[in-house]
Amino acid sequence: MRAVELVQIAICAAILYVSQVAFSFLPNIELVSPLIIVYTRNFGKKTLAIIYIFALIQGLTYGFGVWWINYLYVWTILYFIASAAKKLENPLGWAIIAAFFGLFFGLLCSIPYFFALGIGGGVSYFVNGIPFDLMHCAGNFVVTLLLFIPLDRIMKKADSFLSGK
Repeated sequence: MRAVELVQIAICAAILYVSQVAFSFLPNIELVSPLIIVYTRNFGKKTLAIIYIFALIQGLTYGFGVWWINYLYVWTILYFIASAAKKLENPLGWAIIAAFFGLFFGLLCSIPYFFALGIGGGVSYFVNGIPFDLMHCAGNFVVTLLLFIPLDRIMKKADSFLSGK
């Protein structure tokens, strides 16, 4: 891997972290989902490194609790979904994907709690988070619909600049 690619990965991970912190005062309104979608479209497999560095920084900042394990696989699932739909150009399509991801985020995050706390604990964790999942769904839809095109253009230009094209 070239030095320029390492810098690109580091900058993208930092952008994820800073955007998450900047929006942390709003419950489940975030830029992480649309950024991961756009990173996946433009940077392919490098997005996995971006995701894991982001998760590591989150763990170093907030501690390595059960929630942190979720970040390792939940954002990876979004990467695989975005990879499968990589050719999709319609912002509405991406907004719908991001909305469904936000809607199911809590269910995906409840998986470790089923193992740690049993069926009742896992169900309780999931049900307790439904209002936040609904906000996450709506937030992801609106943010992705509004920012997909500008973010995608910026990432295309950045990738073009960094690759010397």
